[in-house]
Amino acid sequence: MTRPFNVLFLCTGNSARSVIAEAIMSREGIGKFKGFSAGSMPKGAVHPYTLDLLANMNYDITRFRSKSWEEFSGPGAPDLDFVFTVCDNAANEACPLWPGQPMTAHWGVPDPVAATGTEAERRFAFADTYRMLAQRISIFVNLPLASLDRLTLQKRLDDIGKSSAETAAAS
Repeated sequence: MTRPFNVLFLCTGNSARSVIAEAIMSREGIGKFKGFSAGSMPKGAVHPYTLDLLANMNYDITRFRSKSWEEFSGPGAPDLDFVFTVCDNAANEACPLWPGQPMTAHWGVPDPVAATGTEAERRFAFADTYRMLAQRISIFVNLPLASLDRLTLQKRLDDIGKSSAETAAAS
């Protein structure tokens, strides 16, 4: 390919998990992948703990915003190569038809916005979400994409979500 692969991360609210994944993909996949995020029912704002976490990790947070997945299904949208759901709600929703028939997989992680407890405990939930997504994205960006046929690649994408989910459940 002459352009980077476009990767869209979907969640319902597009305020935490999908934005974190977009940030990680844009950094880890630089030159090879471009990350995007969207939600089926966007909150309209990125959660402040998400922005704090990313800012503390030296991400430029000025580009992150909560947006609808409709931005990626219509005319003028980037051609998507991969679409990953990162929350169970989005995985169970009827997604738009994506131009170009991108490969899809479900990489669900717990919602840090739903975390309870002290402020430190809630912020830890955001950091843990970052850790889980960083692990999955690191595996993904290091796959030998050029040497994998579509069926094998689909299995690998599905396995990334499953193995990380099992690891997270065990910890």
